[in-house]
Amino acid sequence: MFDEIMEKFEGSPSQQAVIRLLLERGFSVNDDGRVVSGGIEIPNTGIAREIDVDRRVVDSTTDAILEDPELRRIFQNISQVPSLMDLAPVLDLTVLSIAVDDAEQEGIVAQITGTLADHGITIRQTISEDPEFTDEPRLYLVTDQDLPGEVITEIRDLEFVRKIELQ
Repeated sequence: MFDEIMEKFEGSPSQQAVIRLLLERGFSVNDDGRVVSGGIEIPNTGIAREIDVDRRVVDSTTDAILEDPELRRIFQNISQVPSLMDLAPVLDLTVLSIAVDDAEQEGIVAQITGTLADHGITIRQTISEDPEFTDEPRLYLVTDQDLPGEVITEIRDLEFVRKIELQ
């Protein structure tokens, strides 16, 4: 899906940057062509500044989104999920980030969360990036406690795990 969306803006790297930002942040486009988070409007100048493009690029991208029925349906229904990851250091939480070889393989979340449960580790939040919307999808798990070395080793040794990071 991500590739199909990006192909629609193939001739414009600047518009692709706008699309990427909207998808990564879960920003919607309302009927007026305004970028919103929930009901809060985000000025196009702020979006343009964030990705170093002209404000008019944001305008033309949102216009293109509204003109395309498929894009309109996607960008009028996307939303963001609050994340504990940035709060983890403040709340003394642990964030486990896992990259896998094939994010579309079945059972990844089940095996990893099952491993944590088997060791009595409580998961506060799980965020799984969609392989359709990001090039390098990751699974993030936020826990209340530090992870023992044997748990990290057990997860690292799962056949589909490519990389583990602790934050």
